[in-house]
Amino acid sequence: MASSPPLPAVLALADDLSGAAEAARALGGPVRLCLTAPTGGAAAGAHDLVVDLNTRHLPPADAADAVRSVLGSGGSGAYGLLYKKIDSQLRGNVAAEAVAYAEGAEPLVVAPALPAARRTVTGGVVHVDGVPLHETNGWRAERATPPRSVAEAFSGLAVRTIPLEVVRSGLPCLEAELKSVVASGAHPAPDAETDADLDAIVAAALRLGPGLRLLGSGGLAGALGRALARPTVPAPAPPPARGAAPLLVVAGTAEPGVVRQIEHLTALGMRHIPLRPAELSAGAVEARAGAVDVEADAAPVDTVLSIDGSAGLHPGDGRALSAALAALATAWPGRPDLVLTGGETARATLDALGVRELEPVDEIHHGAVHSRTPDGRSVVTRPGSYGAEDSLLRIATALRPHLAATPAAG
Repeated sequence: MASSPPLPAVLALADDLSGAAEAARALGGPVRLCLTAPTGGAAAGAHDLVVDLNTRHLPPADAADAVRSVLGSGGSGAYGLLYKKIDSQLRGNVAAEAVAYAEGAEPLVVAPALPAARRTVTGGVVHVDGVPLHETNGWRAERATPPRSVAEAFSGLAVRTIPLEVVRSGLPCLEAELKSVVASGAHPAPDAETDADLDAIVAAALRLGPGLRLLGSGGLAGALGRALARPTVPAPAPPPARGAAPLLVVAGTAEPGVVRQIEHLTALGMRHIPLRPAELSAGAVEARAGAVDVEADAAPVDTVLSIDGSAGLHPGDGRALSAALAALATAWPGRPDLVLTGGETARATLDALGVRELEPVDEIHHGAVHSRTPDGRSVVTRPGSYGAEDSLLRIATALRPHLAATPAAG
């Protein structure tokens, strides 16, 4: 009997770390998650490769150049499929990066829906919990206003919507519509409300032949992983014992829902240290010495650091606050295991620690990816806008099962 052809390896590019980790788990197979772009033949291998370009807050031209740099390296040709991870709320340099990513693609299929987070696309418009994106507050921390449509978000790239009824009309019809859009010189952007819709989009897209590139959220990465039917990845060996390492949760977001998430952790006995933006902006050293008052020789205590957004935040302050939180987390005594919410905070923290590669271990819940550093430290990354009320509780008890037995505060 003839052997099955090898499954194509995937090269995935992301613009922030939490998105890169989400994509790595969604692809479902053996994967390398790199925080530095590979060069030349170093990219080639039997594993999928996910690269965090860390471009979310770069100037658009620099973000586009980062995409071109990886795709222009000699190693990118070793991968049979290319996938570009974007934010499901279309934040970041989506237009500039998409234009760079589309160079040499035939075709590019765009699908930003993320059903697991209740983010859908109908009529070419992203919806969050059924509300058009431009009518939500999902961009309140951004300097710009949200796009009113997928086509508007990808200005500079010819994008054409494929209606939901066509996506659900069956594989032959959807494939024909994709080919028709490509033949017209545009890039197809199918609507999607469910994972089944994304599965249909991937199934049809994979029939388009060489040159295909996919661009979308972690939902599209999950559909690609299911379509490729990766073999089961053996569970990684347990990390070396690290003694009584503390757990440090760094909530690098001022999303209103995080307040209640943190309350679940304080009910377990974890210490909570809210930091006012002015304290962090003054410098991590001053914040640590004044607001935190942590002694280096104190017994390790499981702790939550968060941004106190009660007085409001100025759009555009996020990067400086993330850098200050990262400096604080890096200096924390006891070499804690880390829970990092917000891709920018996660990346800044790992950069400060000198971490250049992560080994994804599992996904605690959607978007909350447990990885391991080369020296055995556990790191959980999660987008700041993700998670139900029990998100941080589930993460903390997954890393520290004994916390689940702690009586809740009455």
